[in-house]
Amino acid sequence: MDTYTFHDMTLTWLDGGVNFLDGGTMFGVVPKALWSRKYEVDDDNLIELRTDPIFISYAGKNILIDSGIGKGKLSDKLKRNLGVRAETKVEESLAELGLTPDDIDIVLMTHLHNDHAAGLTCFKNDELVSTFPNAEIYASQVEWDEMRNPNIRSRNTYWKENWEPIQHQVKTFEDRVTVLPGIEMIHTGGHSDGHSVIKLTQNDETILHMGDIMPTHAHSNPLWVLAYDDYPMTSIFAKEKLMKEALPNRYRFIFYHDAVYRLVQWDETGKEITESVKLTRS
Repeated sequence: MDTYTFHDMTLTWLDGGVNFLDGGTMFGVVPKALWSRKYEVDDDNLIELRTDPIFISYAGKNILIDSGIGKGKLSDKLKRNLGVRAETKVEESLAELGLTPDDIDIVLMTHLHNDHAAGLTCFKNDELVSTFPNAEIYASQVEWDEMRNPNIRSRNTYWKENWEPIQHQVKTFEDRVTVLPGIEMIHTGGHSDGHSVIKLTQNDETILHMGDIMPTHAHSNPLWVLAYDDYPMTSIFAKEKLMKEALPNRYRFIFYHDAVYRLVQWDETGKEITESVKLTRS
């Protein structure tokens, strides 16, 4: 498993599964001639996307960012339609760290779309239960409200199977919340109305998890947003604001979906990568 030490925090990417989606949907109105220079695409116009939760060991707590694509919850038809090539192995990844899902204290949800939230629940004895029964699960209030009452568009990704078993564990916030000293969640909207980013701060250095307003390193341009975004202009404005803060201050960025990099740091122009951790292929 890939790891990164950030002062008092240790970050480890767990195996949350993988899917292949149409490159055009992942880059919206950006021409393929541009985005295909930055992210590999196959002959069927599909790009590889990880769905890997990030485990953070910090301040005596076991923390996850997002939960993986889940396992045993999708029919063969849905797997095909969603491009799922491998399901979640989060429990196995935790076992390599000497942990079980019961040991997770906090789960930070950037948003609750199925590819991020399906790992929150699992089947035990043919019953859907919480995967992380002892964890507090954080999401923005807006996201949690829509999860339970989806609209005609969002009902295709906000599934009751992913929220009903964990509703007693959920803690919500409005604009921003400090979960622990050095770990902050900030509501941005954009990709979904309740989408949030996660800011890790240690010794005056910062790592940003941009969720799905920057799902891969190839999405660093504020104008490059997903066709999946419910509010693309909100995504653009949020990303532009964050990048104006991040680049001159040399923030690092971590990713849930990137199949190339786990972490990158750009120079002040945002054009050159000055530090990176690449995904390790087994």
